[in-house]
Amino acid sequence: MPVEKKGKKGSSPNIASYYKVEGDKTSRTRKVCSRCGKGTFMAQHKDRNTCGKCGLTEFNQ
Repeated sequence: MPVEKKGKKGSSPNIASYYKVEGDKTSRTRKVCSRCGKGTFMAQHKDRNTCGKCGLTEFNQ
């Protein structure tokens, strides 16, 4: 039986929603992790931002 290939583990299919395009400029809609650097976005929760890679949590005030 052939094995069905799936997407790369840990990849996000909605990465296009993390950027906003206005004319010829792009901006990020989510915060970037300060430990991991560029390319690692933090998850937005009701009261905090969390990095899924390193576990850094920043609480909103």
